[in-house]
Amino acid sequence: MKRFNKIAISAGALMCSMLFASAEPAEKKEKPNFVIFVADDMGWGDSATYGNPLIKTPNLDKLAAQGVKFTQCYSACGVCSPSRAAILTGRTPYRNGVWRHLSGNHEAHLRASEITYIELLKEIGYETCHVGKWHLNSKQQFNTPKYPQPGDHGYDYWMYTHNNASPSHKNPDNFVRNGEPVGEIEGYSAQIVASEAARWLKDIHDPKKPFALSVWVHEPHSPIATDSKFEALYKGHKNSKYMGNITQLDHALGQVMEALDKAGVSDNTFVMFTSDNGPVARYGGTAGELRGGKRSSHEGGIRVPGVVRWPGHIKAGTVSDTPVIGSDIFSTILAITGIDLPSDRTIDGVSMLPAFEGKPLTRRVPLFWRTHVSAADNRMALRIGDWKIISNDEMNKFQLYDIQKDWKETNDLSAKMPEKTDEMKKALFEVWKGIEAEGPKEWWLGERNKPVKGGKLNY
Repeated sequence: MKRFNKIAISAGALMCSMLFASAEPAEKKEKPNFVIFVADDMGWGDSATYGNPLIKTPNLDKLAAQGVKFTQCYSACGVCSPSRAAILTGRTPYRNGVWRHLSGNHEAHLRASEITYIELLKEIGYETCHVGKWHLNSKQQFNTPKYPQPGDHGYDYWMYTHNNASPSHKNPDNFVRNGEPVGEIEGYSAQIVASEAARWLKDIHDPKKPFALSVWVHEPHSPIATDSKFEALYKGHKNSKYMGNITQLDHALGQVMEALDKAGVSDNTFVMFTSDNGPVARYGGTAGELRGGKRSSHEGGIRVPGVVRWPGHIKAGTVSDTPVIGSDIFSTILAITGIDLPSDRTIDGVSMLPAFEGKPLTRRVPLFWRTHVSAADNRMALRIGDWKIISNDEMNKFQLYDIQKDWKETNDLSAKMPEKTDEMKKALFEVWKGIEAEGPKEWWLGERNKPVKGGKLNY
């Protein structure tokens, strides 16, 4: 049983019902649907939408043209498991317990005591579905009743893999549907995931109920396999396999958008596209001109695509430089549906609703990152306003950047501005102290400095 307070529907619910009310009875179409589409290892510079001159992403372009493109959207961590846990819980990874990637065997997992937005939506009548990568428990914990699985976190239906598609994106054989192994599936992972989402929406979902759908594709994470029709778009380019892989996942996004159209629910559906962390350069990924990539707490490791479409509520073609983060998804969905934030725990994310209207966001907890496998000099970072401080793991060496002006992080101001550095250090120490007091620190004490076995980037 969950250890959290009974859900309180706030006065905001009344406002919400007024906002979405129509001539239909209240139960029918007043509640919006939610689709959260997450790419795996896709960099800030890996799409035409974010300025790549070669990679074709027509569906992401279309989504941005119909909604808002955030130029400063962040993942909650520089690696995948932690950032995904933050999306579901609204809590920074060390606080929710998924402080590291969960590729091998480890005790860390998304605990049953955590509250996901999926559970809260289900409590008010939503149907819920997850398709694609999961990666919120370790290898020996996957698909066993001894540890929480998607159904324990609120999903009615799920088809998932533990981590990567195996043996690659082509003809994967490691999907599990509602606890039962599926076996080899012909095709490519992103299209398989999108097709399952479309099938669920068409054949399984009750159209009388609102829904929340998580679509977490594997592309462009290694081991990469790209359909020849997408790779052919970049014939002759040395990076054609990776570039085609991005277009492959973009095509899957288009499949989901088409499924929403066919179901007649696009106008009443909140769709967000993002990535779990920055890119891997050796496989062909790019963070544009940002510093760093996957694993890093520099911008290239944590600044990711972030596009939201919500017809009638977000002006089409909007571009926003308001900083938002994956953990904000939780608070945003609760704000839209009129559900109170849980009162028995710290929620780090805030509602993005003001940002949809071009207004700033007010944060009680500053933007914070800790990535256990980043380089020794950039394990932690915190941003307040335009200022970002980066710390080593011991929290005794610091970098300071005016990130709005110096988004490439080329000019460390820590020595030139000692007072500002001290101010930011104090804030960093305070935030970390609160996280350390609340999170399951027994899971990470003594482990966070261990080297990655073999140095292989397999997560």
